[in-house]
Amino acid sequence: MAGHSKWHNIQHRKGAQDAKRGKVFTKLIKEIVVAAKMGGGVIENNPSLRVVIDKALAANMKRDTIDNAVKRGAGDLDGENYEEVRYEGYGLGGTAIMVDCLTDNRNRTVADVRHAFSKHGGNLGTDGSVSYMFSKQGFISFASGDEDAIMEVAIEFGADDVITNDDGSIDVITTPDDFFSVKDALDSKNLNPEHSQITMEPDNRIELNLENAEKFMKLIDKLEDLDDTQEVYHNADISDEVMAQL
Repeated sequence: MAGHSKWHNIQHRKGAQDAKRGKVFTKLIKEIVVAAKMGGGVIENNPSLRVVIDKALAANMKRDTIDNAVKRGAGDLDGENYEEVRYEGYGLGGTAIMVDCLTDNRNRTVADVRHAFSKHGGNLGTDGSVSYMFSKQGFISFASGDEDAIMEVAIEFGADDVITNDDGSIDVITTPDDFFSVKDALDSKNLNPEHSQITMEPDNRIELNLENAEKFMKLIDKLEDLDDTQEVYHNADISDEVMAQL
């Protein structure tokens, strides 16, 4: 389960780069629009919308911007019509990669994704070729904290597991259905996570050496940089030592 904190570190490193490029707001707005379109604009009745609004607030997006995106998705304001599409493929060493996109032009998006895979040693696969290797789960992460207090609340409200990593960070793992009840319970006790998300976690991970890890991360960076990409999931295991060299 140590892979959780590595995923977390890679995501945060990439998130900081995206923020500098000004891409993160554009991607979040797309996600809000689609969530509101699919499940309605009432946050209490739409867990997917709540997830992405929490992400937007954590990224310091203004409430007005969020509200306008919700209205666009709910049909109250005009705007682009996005659809969700997932691409699956393989990276170096047989690693599995899933790319979740929101697009208003499938032909453009698949061409961009295919180009990224082929340029960086990967192959775009068919639907279902790697998704069976992943399962959806809630992930609530603390940079540090009172392990006993976090565990007591988390387990009481349905968490599957609580993991303390070597660096002192603490990860709470939940099912998607129990994610909000666990998160709300932790928040109510002033146990505020650094990061929380419903994500796709691989059943097994493939360890990469320095050479392959460097090439692999170039592929991941390229995929995440695409304008239509929302999330990239993979099953690579990159050690702390290799990450430090990268």
